[in-house]
Amino acid sequence: MKTILIIGAGRSASSLIHYLLSKSEKENLHLIIGDLSLALAEKKTNNHPNATAIALDIFDENQRKAAIEKANIVISMLPAHLHIEVAKDCIVYKKHLVTASYVSDAMQELDAAAKENNLIFMNEIGLDPGIDHMSAMKVIDDIKEKGGEMLLFESFCGGLVAPESDTNLWNYKFTWAPRNVVLAGQGGAAKFIQEGTYKYIPYCNLFRRTEFLDVEGYGRFEAYSNRDSLKYRSVYGLDNVLTLYRGTIRRVGFSKAWNMFVQLGMTDDSYVMEDSENMSYREFVNSFLPYHPTDSVEIKTRLILKIDQDDIMWDKLLELDLFNRDKKVGLKNATPAQILEKILSDSWTLQPKDKDMIVMYHKFGYEIHGKKEQIDSKMVCIGDDQTYTAMAKTVGLPVAMATLLILNGKITTPGVQLPIRKEVYEPILKELEEYGVVFKEQSMSYLGYNPDKEFS
Repeated sequence: MKTILIIGAGRSASSLIHYLLSKSEKENLHLIIGDLSLALAEKKTNNHPNATAIALDIFDENQRKAAIEKANIVISMLPAHLHIEVAKDCIVYKKHLVTASYVSDAMQELDAAAKENNLIFMNEIGLDPGIDHMSAMKVIDDIKEKGGEMLLFESFCGGLVAPESDTNLWNYKFTWAPRNVVLAGQGGAAKFIQEGTYKYIPYCNLFRRTEFLDVEGYGRFEAYSNRDSLKYRSVYGLDNVLTLYRGTIRRVGFSKAWNMFVQLGMTDDSYVMEDSENMSYREFVNSFLPYHPTDSVEIKTRLILKIDQDDIMWDKLLELDLFNRDKKVGLKNATPAQILEKILSDSWTLQPKDKDMIVMYHKFGYEIHGKKEQIDSKMVCIGDDQTYTAMAKTVGLPVAMATLLILNGKITTPGVQLPIRKEVYEPILKELEEYGVVFKEQSMSYLGYNPDKEFS
């Protein structure tokens, strides 16, 4: 029997565990599900005979090593910065490793040791990163094999609320890591390349510049630039591409509204606000506004943001109950970003019957036989419920599928890696279609890059 150790039983692990348990009899698998919370691990086993729940504290070196030593392969669903000690133990005990996280410098440093021990350390095999890599490489490789030369690659992804659960003016709810949403785009200018020219968007302007995207059956979306669109240029074999841009998808109007928080300073995570625990929501807003002896907080907010009382932007702020005198922040030593996250969670938390939605959209511009052409590739995935969400499916299923392929000797290239080779992406993309993760490709004449990524 092949033993799979899964470290971390949080929301992202639900579809992963369900998939592997469904394959466990046929594939002769036994799952050991380890989490700091034994109760959570036990809940995820669902009393399946081929699963064992254990309490696992990864900071307990003896406990961690004992669990890893018993496994044939390890799946780490921990936060990215916690993978490294697990990875080092996998080297010691000669175990393959699979994660959905970006490859850190520390992880990359284990590449030589992984290859020396013939170990596969598969990373970035979730949604974004993950499905984005695989679906992009499939088309890029196909274009190159036909003799085409890549001119443009744009890639967009977003975790959104499904249309039937879209019930607020922002057309958005938290489907994943609220803190990441609040801090999105910070830490340096967004950078990309447009028609051979490097472009940079500072954080203060990030949400003012968007690109519109239309998805049949789901309407219009917008996307703002990711921080570093150039990170995968060499990885994808696109060193000579003229345009490379990656962005995050939201419903139209979200970015313009979010920019109000940016301009006020509410997304700042660099300092603590005094007496934040006892601060009301109204006082939080007022702390960013100039003093005036008679003007109300509402009037000052509209003046500084240059919005009218009948503007939809104002309605969006009112919907969040930002000006409530009685609601307290209730967070000690909190930063503005942490307080904003708390306020937004009141309105944007998914309700029990709500469903989430993943939208991914790629654009490939290329020249072949003297003619410029374009392929647009789109994928929409709707969640089943609050356990098997679209996010959990698109993150967890590729991890699970890669794990089985490694165990069964279908993926053989050793080392620290991303899912960009055919031996990885072909079988996984094909199987994902059985679970509703389907890319629809459309060929057209080359449209080029939109030079004015601005609000209309």
